Amino acid sequence: MSASVSVSDSNEPGVGVWLIGARGSVATTVVAGCAAVTAGLRPPTRLVTETSVFTQSALPPLASLVFGGHDTVDCPLPKRAETLAASGVLPPGLPIAVSAELAAADREIRPGGPLAGDTRDADELIAAFAADIQAFVRRRGLERAVVVNVASTEPAPTGPEPPPSSLYAAAALRAGCPYVETGARYVLDPRRKHGPSLLDPDPDARARRVDLLLRAVQVAADLGGHAVHCFSGTVPPGSDPATAWQRLAASLAPVLDAATTAGIPLAVEPEPGHLLATLADFHHLRRLLGHPTALGLTLDIGHCQCLEPLPPADCVRASAPWLRHVQIEDMRRGVHDHLPFGQGEIDFPSVLAARASSGYRGLTVVELPRHSHAGPRHAETSLPFLRRAAATGIRAAAPEGSTP
Repeated sequence: MSASVSVSDSNEPGVGVWLIGARGSVATTVVAGCAAVTAGLRPPTRLVTETSVFTQSALPPLASLVFGGHDTVDCPLPKRAETLAASGVLPPGLPIAVSAELAAADREIRPGGPLAGDTRDADELIAAFAADIQAFVRRRGLERAVVVNVASTEPAPTGPEPPPSSLYAAAALRAGCPYVETGARYVLDPRRKHGPSLLDPDPDARARRVDLLLRAVQVAADLGGHAVHCFSGTVPPGSDPATAWQRLAASLAPVLDAATTAGIPLAVEPEPGHLLATLADFHHLRRLLGHPTALGLTLDIGHCQCLEPLPPADCVRASAPWLRHVQIEDMRRGVHDHLPFGQGEIDFPSVLAARASSGYRGLTVVELPRHSHAGPRHAETSLPFLRRAAATGIRAAAPEGSTP
């Protein structure tokens, strides 16, 4: 039997959380974690909304949240939780302790789509999804509901039909609910990955991306951030590289002005497949813009292994004057796939020794975008791996007879 407090124990109406991808690993950890914290089975470690900063924010208490959602798979939440516990993502015994809450949420999950063989058009799917959400609110007597997409990142659309995330977003709005898209690649355009970019042929579209970066600079300044990260985007069809470089330079100019005023560096990331893909491309942009002080570099160690002519450690040393942010993961030569440590080809002791001697003292962040479902497990293993690699690199770099 579960020990947690359900919303039915209170006279206050609950708040619905309608999860897209409701039987996935992320959704399962959300439901299980909320139940565990509510019951006092687990502490609210690093749950920022439970800190004193949010005391007066009028956020609904965890005990008032009621979960449901859409998914295209039929694995029950209790079974999914058992699988996650077996792999070390959830604590042992937790799925049993919160089994009632997992089962209650599972009963509120409805089929998503479009499924194979589904003949409904986009508007029919939107109407059906919206009806599911509205019925959930009525059935549970909720004050309101918020729709949150925690499904796996979908590929960029290849045809005229809207992707599932757009259908769910439209359904949420039709049902009168806020919609939260957790895939930042589609934050400005649910149909185009990274769109609109700083290279978009439409000036108004480019301006939307510039506005987002300007807001990010202000937020970073307000929060004491160390940099604002960005990338160029891919060259749009029909655009030549020379024109794309002109658009990139012109788009970044006002952002760099704001960054200079705020004292927040802009850290552009060379991204495989983008216009600005390599360190040489980064320096080309610096020359186009007149070597602005506010323009720094996000260096992804895996990207160096993937496509740079120099080894990753040499890339760190060559980039030292401009380093403002570092991302790290394993990778193989010529394959842009972010891998857990030990599954690729990178010599991490030499990389971390180069980083230590570079003078860079900012964040070094593990980036495993396709492994978020196992985030706690990879966090647990990644930090010891990096510490061992750093210690090995320091010993190797120390002069003979010295004490590192």
